[in-house]
Amino acid sequence: MKQKVDLGIWSWLGQAVVALVAIAALLLIGMAYLPEIQKNERMRREIDRLTAEVDKQKAISQELQLEFNALRNDPKTIERLARANLGYAKPDETVIRFETNAPAR
Repeated sequence: MKQKVDLGIWSWLGQAVVALVAIAALLLIGMAYLPEIQKNERMRREIDRLTAEVDKQKAISQELQLEFNALRNDPKTIERLARANLGYAKPDETVIRFETNAPAR
């Protein structure tokens, strides 16, 4: 049969020391891993930024591919660009250009 011996304050102090040692160990472990956690967070933000940049570049690539295909395969697109950029016109067609004046400084 076990008997409990009342040690008074020493029993309470022993439990407090064990709890403080456990808390100190947890704090040391947390402090050891804190730089890694911060590094992981920075890397995650960088991955998110780069993913957004890749998505943006993919959208630009799709636009350019559509424009390339239109220029390569659609004669109406070529005609429209020639009229707009080079000032070409069909025979017996009158071209009217409107010019805007830059504001005087």
